[in-house]
Amino acid sequence: MDFHFTEEQRAIQDMARDFAGNEFAPHAEVWDRDHIFPEDALRKAAELGLAGIYVGEDVGGSELSRLDSAMIFEELAKGCTSTAAYLSIHNMATWMIDHFGSEILRQKYCPKMTRMDWFGSYCLTEPGAGSDAASLRTKAVRDGDHYVVNGAKAFISGGGRSEVYVVMLRTGEPGPKGISCLVIDKDAPGLSFGAQEKKLGWHSQPTCVVNFEDCRVPVENLVGAEGDGFKIAMKGLDGGRLNIGACSLGAAQACLDLTVAYMADRKQFGKPLTAFQALQFRIADMATELEAARLLLHKAAMKVDEKAPDATPFAAMAKRLATDTGFKVVNEALQLHGGYGYVQDYPIERYLRDVRVHQILEGTNEIMRVIISRSILG
Repeated sequence: MDFHFTEEQRAIQDMARDFAGNEFAPHAEVWDRDHIFPEDALRKAAELGLAGIYVGEDVGGSELSRLDSAMIFEELAKGCTSTAAYLSIHNMATWMIDHFGSEILRQKYCPKMTRMDWFGSYCLTEPGAGSDAASLRTKAVRDGDHYVVNGAKAFISGGGRSEVYVVMLRTGEPGPKGISCLVIDKDAPGLSFGAQEKKLGWHSQPTCVVNFEDCRVPVENLVGAEGDGFKIAMKGLDGGRLNIGACSLGAAQACLDLTVAYMADRKQFGKPLTAFQALQFRIADMATELEAARLLLHKAAMKVDEKAPDATPFAAMAKRLATDTGFKVVNEALQLHGGYGYVQDYPIERYLRDVRVHQILEGTNEIMRVIISRSILG
């Protein structure tokens, strides 16, 4: 066991921290307020290799580890949690094409996605299939050299803006074995979008329903073989859960740091807040719980890298703990700011709104408990 980062990992962490501080943090308030999708900032991230973190170098990726990725997303989320979370989803979509797609698909899509010439979205959830993802009903029927797709996907990050949609749909029998994966272009005939969702947080990324009505997709856009879609989706989610957990930790760490500074400056009853033991203990608990969640997340990342047989339940454990802990710490930071934590003059309320959804997406934390308990109980 080695709890120390290598010199290269420290350099990667410093790079991500500097980028988030210079390119995300100064603009996050405006992006949130005006619902701006920061394409230029995302493309600057791509120039640093952050749009294909664990994608092959031959298609423009960085070929870093899942542990490297966790470090990167924790730092990025300190600058803008919403934008970091979209970048995680883009990375997941790009990795699926790179890892499971044919060489034709890899060369067609991945170079443009790792440069962010094309933005990517991941499409699993449906209006009637959320936690029960294996019951999805979006259907693809083979018609010569094309599939004809009908159905809808809900809550799609990047929806309406992304050029590339990695879509899970049904090509066969009911249940997970009948699900396949297709890459569908934004301009595919029969693809359309619903109205943009009005959300509590994540204002810097578009989100909407993606509709398919007799949408024709070339057969060569199949990722893997027919029937592999559910397995591909779950493999993608192992990494996505690590990244979103890291985003929660980054937001929480930023709020903890802001709270320590605020408490040193804020005086009540003639003393700074840092002088009150009850508040000191709350800071101690916040820091301890964050560090515990971070250690589990890093262990899970190493298991995903090693393709360990228990990688999936460990990713679920890490996601559950990191997102629950992240929200708890941010909420505690808001409480310690008092009324100032609730107003938009301070960034705490924005972090709170952005991290809340992390307990829902990439599999709800209730589903994480299902995955964990099944691995233990059989």
